[in-house]
Amino acid sequence: MEASPAKSPSKITSSMRTFFIIWSGQLVSTIGSALTGFALGVWIYQETGSVTLFAMNMLAFAVPNLLVSPFAGALVDRWDRRWVMIMSDTGAGLATLAIAILYMTDNLQVWNIILATAVNSAFSTFQWPAYSAVTTLLVPKEQLGRAGGMVQIGEAISNLVAPAAAGALYVTTGLIGVIAIDFATYLFAVLTLLLVRVPSPERSAAGEEGKGSIWKEAIYGWTYISARAGLLGLLFIFAATNFFSSLIMPLITPLILDLTSADMLGYLFSIVGLGMLVGTLVMSAWGGPKRRIHGVLGFLMLSGLFTSLLGVSPLISVLAAAGFLLMLTLPIINGSSQAIWQSKVAPDVQGRVFSVRRMIAWSTMPLAYLIAGPLADNVFNPLLVEGGALADTVGQLIGVGPGRGTGFMFILIGVVTVLVAGGGYLNSHVRNLEDELPDAMPAEDEPVPGTAESRNYGEFE
Repeated sequence: MEASPAKSPSKITSSMRTFFIIWSGQLVSTIGSALTGFALGVWIYQETGSVTLFAMNMLAFAVPNLLVSPFAGALVDRWDRRWVMIMSDTGAGLATLAIAILYMTDNLQVWNIILATAVNSAFSTFQWPAYSAVTTLLVPKEQLGRAGGMVQIGEAISNLVAPAAAGALYVTTGLIGVIAIDFATYLFAVLTLLLVRVPSPERSAAGEEGKGSIWKEAIYGWTYISARAGLLGLLFIFAATNFFSSLIMPLITPLILDLTSADMLGYLFSIVGLGMLVGTLVMSAWGGPKRRIHGVLGFLMLSGLFTSLLGVSPLISVLAAAGFLLMLTLPIINGSSQAIWQSKVAPDVQGRVFSVRRMIAWSTMPLAYLIAGPLADNVFNPLLVEGGALADTVGQLIGVGPGRGTGFMFILIGVVTVLVAGGGYLNSHVRNLEDELPDAMPAEDEPVPGTAESRNYGEFE
């Protein structure tokens, strides 16, 4: 096949406009989903008073991501990515609509919500690799870091706004009002996708190598990653740091409630959410460091320092500052990592590769959720009570009493996170990943795979 001509400025502008349209729909949909997720959690707890059932709903979202991901990625690479996103938004919207119908007919039960959550998760498993692959096709390589920051804005706004907004809506309109808004956001996301056209990627040598049965194509994502030592090392770093960060997630609320009141907890979460929003805006404007591996490993080391700072002092001001700074680093880490994967992985196999990538990176999280509580309650907290084994040593530095053992746990997690990131720098394949692996994405003035002149690149239908 002949190389296609370089993209003209008008085509670059057109493709970026298409990305902005898709991004706006996904941004609105992400916020709507966060509203419903919060409201359904409140409904479950109010109806049952069971923390276990509340946790089961969280588990129902995590499990399909691990089980479905490889097959979802293979299908994403086989199908038109835009229609995969439409299917995903439509399926999730219908699951939400089913909850609304059951609620309005007084037939809603907790198992209905757990099942709908699992269905929603299964559709989202298709959504993320398709969205990532579409972004690769539309955004010039040099702008992928900024695009990564923009994609995370929805999550940041959700963390900042969704709890307060969903709580207010839940009180004033009930569950049905929140669900109605969420369903409308799904419709908006589907409409934006129907308005645009996305090019298909050109077949690469890797894509031809990975062709075969659905089983072979599902496994090929791992084959592709494992053959590239830099990407494999980077993936293991994320799997490790996801494990440690997931140890923190179930413990941060109890830690703060041991020190202050529930209303102060809400204020702190707002400050933390603001940190992530600021980070996404910084990443969107800056695009991350020119050498993206520094955006991953360097800021991962900073995140470890701020994690340790969470445990150093029981002062609310210190917790607020540490939480703000920790969340500010995450969009830069994730945006830089996403840009590396998008630029180094052939576009026509990104569905398979990215699905396996997420499955492995997230595989450590359920174990962390399971052991975090027992570790804090049975190991670390007893060490730093009055008369505890570390009360006269570590306790002299960070204090003793409620939550101090959890704080010590945070300090250790932060130190290990710094060591893991430092290990990435010591690994030559990870450190030199951007030099060792050729780019699958061209620069703005280079030929673009899969964009022959006959295609209507990024224009409205």
